[in-house]
Amino acid sequence: MAQFKRLENPTEGRQASLLGKFMLGMALVGPGVMVMLADTDAGSVITAAQSGAVWGYRMILPQLILIPILFLIQEMTVRLGAVTGKGHGELIRERFGRGWATLSVATLFLASVGALVTEFSGIAGVGALFGLPTWLTVSVSTVLLVTIGITGSYQRVERIGIAVGLFELFFIPAAIIARPEWGAVGSGLVNIPLHHPQYMYMLAANVGAVIMPWMIFYQQGAVVEKGVQVKHLKSSRLDTMGGSILTQVIMIAVIVTTAATIGRVDPHRPLDTIQQIATGLIPFLGSIGANFVFGMGMLGASFIASIVVSLAGSWGIGEAFGVKHSLNDKVKDAKLFYFIYILTHVLGAVLVIASINLVRLSVDVEVMNAMLLPIVLGMLLALEMKALPQEWRMRGWYKYTVWGTSLLVIGFGLMVTVALIF
Repeated sequence: MAQFKRLENPTEGRQASLLGKFMLGMALVGPGVMVMLADTDAGSVITAAQSGAVWGYRMILPQLILIPILFLIQEMTVRLGAVTGKGHGELIRERFGRGWATLSVATLFLASVGALVTEFSGIAGVGALFGLPTWLTVSVSTVLLVTIGITGSYQRVERIGIAVGLFELFFIPAAIIARPEWGAVGSGLVNIPLHHPQYMYMLAANVGAVIMPWMIFYQQGAVVEKGVQVKHLKSSRLDTMGGSILTQVIMIAVIVTTAATIGRVDPHRPLDTIQQIATGLIPFLGSIGANFVFGMGMLGASFIASIVVSLAGSWGIGEAFGVKHSLNDKVKDAKLFYFIYILTHVLGAVLVIASINLVRLSVDVEVMNAMLLPIVLGMLLALEMKALPQEWRMRGWYKYTVWGTSLLVIGFGLMVTVALIF
């Protein structure tokens, strides 16, 4: 009878099918949103805040342009992970040898260490807003992050990461409360001082803040860890596109907030600490509003990025050297993986407790990321051509678009490298 009833009411069947597809799509949401929320990490937030304070609204247009570039690059990692069922480091080792895998992991290590220092500095800065000492906030955060990693599964870590990462949405009402002058925003969209060396340096920092080496390793590893398959590619692409838009909206919100506040009353003032940024917002958001809104946004950004960066490094090294590297493995079965995960947190925490200038370091780290992009993107494009079956490789206009945008980013990274060396 149940079978006949379904045949007599096809609408009910279609509704059930649509509901099933929706639930499957929601289950697949995660790697893209997770990595993109982590993309707006403490270093990115600081870089965006510095951009808004010094250059006003002139950095908004680059953030908009970076949305499709970010999606196109990360979409390749989704395809590679779903089609091959292997992580980024593992594919490099298999296709190009252990030497290239080691080089890629070295770039990942540099980017990860720099990022983790900024994440813990961000957490320390938030604690300082509420009168807590650095050693206390950083130590507690380290214990909490390590515990989450070694006592959970991938699914649990992802849920916790996204839940805390959504605190970054506090930056959006902050931008609205700051009451930007929309005429000035429009002028900033068309007045781009590409001739100015300091603007170009900050532009490089923003590119490095949006497209980071560890993102490629993380999302491909997360796709494999979550069991995403070829049949799930559409949902995974939507996950990545949604995350790409979300992270750039948050970056723009930070730029607008500081441009409408600090940049309006004290333009071109360099920022040295998180407390300086929050203090600059107080006349516009109030003491509680500035500390709470900026503090919660920064805490969410720092916390989720700490998880993602450490996992990216642990996955990448495990993949490159062919050892077990899954959050679903017990500690005793994947000792090296968990050792690296713990070590990166402890190392970042110690460096921050030793005291580091967050703002200066954050901008420099993002510039370093831009310099590493030629190696990372070059390897990603090579894998897309070599590791995927012919039917899953890019073709036609899409291929030329991805190659064109990737080569522009690579060229920009090389230009920054040459400019800084010479």
